[in-house]
Amino acid sequence: MRPAGPTPPEAPASPAPGGVTRDLAVSAFVVWRDQVLLHRHPKLGMWLPPGGHVEPNEVPDDAAVREVREESGVEVELVGERAIDAPGPRQLVRPRGVQLERIAPGHEHVDLVYLARPVAGYGGGLGGEGAGFGWYDAGAAAGLDLSPELRAWVALALRELASG
Repeated sequence: MRPAGPTPPEAPASPAPGGVTRDLAVSAFVVWRDQVLLHRHPKLGMWLPPGGHVEPNEVPDDAAVREVREESGVEVELVGERAIDAPGPRQLVRPRGVQLERIAPGHEHVDLVYLARPVAGYGGGLGGEGAGFGWYDAGAAAGLDLSPELRAWVALALRELASG
């Protein structure tokens, strides 16, 4: 979904075949009251949802929830299926999408894209480290300078998580 800063030191020491290094990243399209959470990234100059790198020893589900909280101040729950409902290993939420993004020459992100909603009792406040987050309904999002990819993700998130 986006470059998440410089490649962390935990990146593989040797590139994948073809000389490409890859990081695992997450993005979360959060929907509340038929609005999606977005911000215009100050360094990249593009509209994005919350997201970033999966930290070493972190599972993607936890990374997605953490990134939303850190960047926007919103506590969320991921929306999606788990393979089974049975005792045993922790079942992770299946991402709504998985995509490979070219970030720079020789560097890519494997981005796990999640859908999420704020936890019960959320009142609409925003905070966190990232400035400029806002809630956008379909009409407002249509007026933003979104990339075709982001426009498609916003439409999917609003359609699938509509309060309807």
